[in-house]
Amino acid sequence: MIQEKNFTAISGFIMIGAALACAAAVIVFAINEMPLAIIPFAIALPFIIRGLFIINPNEAKALTLFGDYKGTVKHNGLKWVNPFFARQHISLRARNLNGQPLKVNDKIGNPIEIAAVVVWNVVDTAKALYEVNNFEQFVAIQSEAAVRHLAGTCPYDHGEDEFAVVTLRSGGEKVNEMLVTELNERLSQAGIIVSEARISHLAYAPEIAGAMLQRQQASAVVSARKLIVEGAVGMVEMALARLSEKEIVHLDEERKAAMVSNLLVVLCGDKNVSPVVNAGTLYN
Repeated sequence: MIQEKNFTAISGFIMIGAALACAAAVIVFAINEMPLAIIPFAIALPFIIRGLFIINPNEAKALTLFGDYKGTVKHNGLKWVNPFFARQHISLRARNLNGQPLKVNDKIGNPIEIAAVVVWNVVDTAKALYEVNNFEQFVAIQSEAAVRHLAGTCPYDHGEDEFAVVTLRSGGEKVNEMLVTELNERLSQAGIIVSEARISHLAYAPEIAGAMLQRQQASAVVSARKLIVEGAVGMVEMALARLSEKEIVHLDEERKAAMVSNLLVVLCGDKNVSPVVNAGTLYN
């Protein structure tokens, strides 16, 4: 496996001075009609100019000589190397990959749509250029594979698997950490590191979205009814206790049962109740 090597290039300003000296020598010898003396300087001048190049911030040049990797220049500025070196430009800046929504099955087997945004950058130029065929395409394909694998290891929600520790919908940072870890494992061979990865799109597939929405609504209704019933029972208990404490009325078991039934109907009903005045008794 190829490892990145730092290559120290000569300052380009020194070589510009040498190029100017060669140009001046050519002019002087031409004026003095000394053609043989012009030849070495005329050959050296394009040789010097050909070796000049500029390194911008967060960029690098990988150097090869007849197919042999010699190193990577990362220092910014005007530089000069052997003009026979082939120079390949590569950016070290952070890049965004906005993945397209993928239709996959979650851990339970439900079809879902999922997409992720990945922030990555090259840290080893030699691996990125020479270990994989096209490192940008490699990042895109491996990111898609990682998202598919993540979706298959976690359920969509706790409604699908109530014993699940991490779900795609509520996992939050844990899900993002899992995705970053897997992406770094997959992309390490290309000399690429992922600094951040987040789920950008998550939804049920259209064919089951309606049914899942109804299921979520039913679950919400059941949870709300459970809370209402618990509150109503507490209020009934409090009402009976206060009536007994204040000795406002003495109720036998049958009257208590009737009162509890009426209060629960009033407190748990989802519609306004119409009171009925009972002028008689429960026994007549």
